Amino acid sequence: MSIAAAVFFMLHGIAHLVGFVVPWKLANMEDAPYKTTIFADRIDLGDTGIRIMGIGWLLLALAFVAAGVAALLGVSWWPLYTVIVAAVSLVFSILGVPEAKLGVPINIVILAVILWGMQAGWNFI
Repeated sequence: MSIAAAVFFMLHGIAHLVGFVVPWKLANMEDAPYKTTIFADRIDLGDTGIRIMGIGWLLLALAFVAAGVAALLGVSWWPLYTVIVAAVSLVFSILGVPEAKLGVPINIVILAVILWGMQAGWNFI
């Protein structure tokens, strides 16, 4: 499970890069146009605020890659660490709806599987 989880976490982290490159105007994407609003366009953060959110997305990308590496190496803390990262990612995904709507169920599945596994006594290492 560790190899599959590691690859999945790394790919999920790479997907978070969209939340960085678009606000920083490093890429134009049809499905994720530049805008300064969050929470389904209800809150306008302005250019500076959306760039700060972009840094958050970048940190989440790096955090998920780190979760993947930790899972691959079988370190004891990767499940709890990944739960924390997925929870923060879920908040960012909700704030990023509709563009980040796919992240909501993905993060919920990550949280559910790991938390259920921890409760069931799975040996993640």
